[in-house]
Amino acid sequence: MITVRNLTKRFGSFTAVNNVSLDVGKGEIFGFLGPNGAGKSTTIRMLCGILTPTDGEATVLGYSAFTEREKIRQSIGYMSQKFSLYDDLTAKENLSFFGTLYGISGKTLSSRIRTAIEKSSLKDYASRLTRDLPAGLKQRLALRAATLHDPEILFLDEPTSGVDPATRQSFWATIYEFAAEGKTVFVTTHYMDEAEHCGRIALIIGGKIIALDSPHALKKTFPYKVFAIDADNFLDAYSVISKLPIVHDAALFGQSIHVHIIGDKKNIEHLSKAARKFKARIRGIEPTLEDVFVSHARTGNSYG
Repeated sequence: MITVRNLTKRFGSFTAVNNVSLDVGKGEIFGFLGPNGAGKSTTIRMLCGILTPTDGEATVLGYSAFTEREKIRQSIGYMSQKFSLYDDLTAKENLSFFGTLYGISGKTLSSRIRTAIEKSSLKDYASRLTRDLPAGLKQRLALRAATLHDPEILFLDEPTSGVDPATRQSFWATIYEFAAEGKTVFVTTHYMDEAEHCGRIALIIGGKIIALDSPHALKKTFPYKVFAIDADNFLDAYSVISKLPIVHDAALFGQSIHVHIIGDKKNIEHLSKAARKFKARIRGIEPTLEDVFVSHARTGNSYG
C-alpha cells in the first residue's frame, strides 16, 4: 500500500526528512512516533501528495509521490492536525463540500452524508456552524469528511491533539473499525498510549527513523535493564543518580525515577547502594514504550 525508499525532503540547507525507508501493508495501523519537529508531518505530507520530495522513492497505492501527486490526493483520506474544516459552514455543509471535492454527487452523496452524521453522533449538530462545535465533535466530523469517499488508505496527522482522553479513546475505536474493514491507517503522534494502538511504529527523530517495529518488539529488544526508584526527595535523588557513570539514561516519571543500566550484578549493586543513600525503594520493571522513546530521543542512536 505504501513503499518508501530513502525519502528525503530539504528546505534550502535544512534537511527535514533524511533517507526514510518503510513499507506499510493493507489493513495495517502504522504509527509515526516522534517529538515536535522530528519530520513526521513533512513525511506524511509527501506521502499525501501535498509536498514534492527532494530525493528518494515513494509510492502510495502504486502512484508516485513525485509524478502522480494528484492521483494520490484523489485516492486517499487525509486528516490534518487542524482538522481541515471550514468554520463558516455547518457540519452537514462541510461533509457535502468534501464529498463534492472527491467527485461524489446525487443520492450517493446524500446517503454517505447521512451515514457519516449518524456514525459520528452529529445528528443534533448537523445544522450548527462548525466553529461552534466542541473539539471532540469537530474531530469526528473531520474524520468522516476525510473518509466520505471510502479511501483504501487513511492518513492522520496528530489527529487527537487538543482533545480530551475520553474523546481520544473513542476516536481510536473508530480507527480499529477502519482497519477491520481492510483499510490502511498511517498516523503520526507524540502520545505514547496512542503508539501502543499501532501494529508497528517508526520512531523518527531529527528527520531519521531510529527504530521501526511493533511496540512489543521495541520494548522486548530494549538493551538495558530498567529500574524504578521511589524516594521522598526524588529530585535530589535524580540529580545524583542520573550522573552515575553506570547510568545510560535516567528520566522522571511522576515522582519515580526510571533508570537504564547494563544489567550486570556489579552495576545493579552500585545503583542499589546509591539509592539507599536517599532511603529510596528500588525495583526492576519492564521497559515501557516511553522508556524506549526517551532513550532514543536523548541519544539519537539506533539499536536492535
